[in-house]
Amino acid sequence: MKKEEIKKLVSNMTLEEKIGQLTQIRTSYYNNMNTSGTGTKSKLNINNNQKWMIGTVLGKLDAAMMIEIQKEYLKNNRLGIPLLFMHDIIHGFKTIFPIPLALSCSWDEGLVEKTARISAKEGSSSGYQATFSPMVDIVRDPRWGRVIESYGEDTLLNSLFGAAMVRGYQNNDLKEEDTLISCVKHFAAYGAAEGGRDYNTVDISEYRLRNEYFPPYYEAIKAGAKLVMASFNVLNGVPSTVNRWLLREVLRNEWMFDGTVISDWGAVKELIPHGVAEDSKDAAELSLKAGIDIEMSTTAYFEALPELCKDKNMEKLLDEAVEKVLLLKNECGLFEDPYRGVSTEKEKKTLLRSDFRKVAREAASKSMVLLKNSGVLPLESNKKVALVGPYANNKSILGPWSLDGDLNDVVTIYEGIKNKNIIIEAVETTPFSDINEEDISKLMNKVTTSDVVILALGEEEKQSGEAGSVSKISLESSQVKLLERMKELNKPVIVLLVNGRPLDLTNIINKADAILECWFPGTEGGNSVADILVGDYNPSGRLTMSFPNGVGQIPVYYNNLATGRPKDLLVNEKRYKSQYLDIPNEPLFPFGFGIGYSNFEYSGLTFNKNKIKRNEEIKCSIKVTNKGKYRGIETVQLYMRDKVADTSRPVKELINFKQVEINPNEIEIVDFVISEKQLRYWNTENQYKSDDGVFEFTIGKDSSSGAMFEVTLIS
Repeated sequence: MKKEEIKKLVSNMTLEEKIGQLTQIRTSYYNNMNTSGTGTKSKLNINNNQKWMIGTVLGKLDAAMMIEIQKEYLKNNRLGIPLLFMHDIIHGFKTIFPIPLALSCSWDEGLVEKTARISAKEGSSSGYQATFSPMVDIVRDPRWGRVIESYGEDTLLNSLFGAAMVRGYQNNDLKEEDTLISCVKHFAAYGAAEGGRDYNTVDISEYRLRNEYFPPYYEAIKAGAKLVMASFNVLNGVPSTVNRWLLREVLRNEWMFDGTVISDWGAVKELIPHGVAEDSKDAAELSLKAGIDIEMSTTAYFEALPELCKDKNMEKLLDEAVEKVLLLKNECGLFEDPYRGVSTEKEKKTLLRSDFRKVAREAASKSMVLLKNSGVLPLESNKKVALVGPYANNKSILGPWSLDGDLNDVVTIYEGIKNKNIIIEAVETTPFSDINEEDISKLMNKVTTSDVVILALGEEEKQSGEAGSVSKISLESSQVKLLERMKELNKPVIVLLVNGRPLDLTNIINKADAILECWFPGTEGGNSVADILVGDYNPSGRLTMSFPNGVGQIPVYYNNLATGRPKDLLVNEKRYKSQYLDIPNEPLFPFGFGIGYSNFEYSGLTFNKNKIKRNEEIKCSIKVTNKGKYRGIETVQLYMRDKVADTSRPVKELINFKQVEINPNEIEIVDFVISEKQLRYWNTENQYKSDDGVFEFTIGKDSSSGAMFEVTLIS
């Protein structure tokens, strides 16, 4: 359908039909299915006629249900405008991949895109046309439960992986039946909630928004995202839902976004408790004026717009929003085929294919981060092991937002290990908390003949995700007690962590002989854990979020702004410098950190010039040697510091990275090219530009170390 035809269609619609297109309700309104949403419950004020005017729906369904609902809907919709079906497909549909935070630790753009491509194939086969993903909120407070959905604390990685997800979902052509419309969220800065408490206030300067928080959204839009979700939170005093500067000036006018903007669940009516709207009429007017095209899960538009649109300016805004919704439907071919080729046969052939599971296994393996290894890994084949802990043989390792995943499809850690050439002498799945002394003593008796104890510890799924904020991010005391008692047996103890956020590991770091961060690894998680334990896969994951050295450090992140009293420069000053008196400034494990079974050494740093002009490039290289016994992947990271700038700048910023796979005793030369564009930032003159002066560059294996060189930029 051409744009002119869309405009004509809008002109033929009644006011009520137009409002319907701007309203999203749950699929359960069209059947007897009890579809639970992720937000607060709300009674919708819509009648049976209005039900057939609704523009979009969200919630669980399958191919048969989608066909039935769409068929009935088209019978009852006067103009034959099809429904658009949306869903939260966050880290897989039926084949569940590691949580996004885990997936980012792979530092593998191609793999990230591949997981989104598979998710789109599966989700579209069950009748969906859009997904509320990716979430590209920068996260620096692990108390916030939704860190699981982010790609970590760094701007570049969120930008790269968010764009990769968009490409994977949409595949550059939404007319293809196996694609999904990608909705980038939550615009903006939802991940910076004060105190790590979900839905809480966000207060960030425009300087930091432009330099740190905005780029990932922009890059996702540049990659083609057709849908943007406004965030729940207040941003600098104004809820994002009604933030005209955010949604119209920045998103529409600066970034030239011509797609559709949707509210988050219930966010329009939540303007009333926010204290910026007196009632539904107020909320509807403010939201439409700000640029909310679709109201999710409440009906303020239905209740208030008939009266408000007596004003011609409001009616014009209404028509513009309706046109955007119809264009979105047209973009994915719904007017040509309202079912987009969906059939139960196609669905059956698509879901959980063996090649999809293979990618899930690869993704889980590459996402896991080895944090500590005192020579106990990989396991020797003749070793007898005891597998103990809440995740020893527990299928609940999919993680939050795995709405369509089936626990029956999950490979547990025990199931993964038993497929290897390892003797398992004992398997005991314990409670997450409240393990009493008597139970621990019984466990100790069961593992006495084992050579190695593997403790599968972590958080319950319900402890993270949306509304999963916590004040304490360490393991349950009973799990720590279990570790302490197992160490009394004088056997090596390997800790496997299954969780959705960086944890405070200060109370176990010196008690475990090895620690493998497994995250919530998805459907194939158990196989991936086993692959790493026995050395079939050399762990290559690198952290994308710092692990704190105590909760008091939070927020802790590698690219903080420089201070006037830096601890590392004031070495002779005991007190009056930026420091804690009781803990180090540095995190327990920094951004970019991760070890494996290989030992990579860096040497021979070279760079082509120490002065450049703006139209010139810096070329640098470094030698990476694999000194270990195993072939392995090394993530070579390039950081920058602007030493004298118009404003205070971060002490370090990731500007590029490369992954190389190197055989034992072999050398790989890794090259980087640095352009002036990579040196720019949003300055006090409200523009992106670079400063003349000295720039410090570091190439290394994580954010805390590396080989350094300086280059001067001159006009």
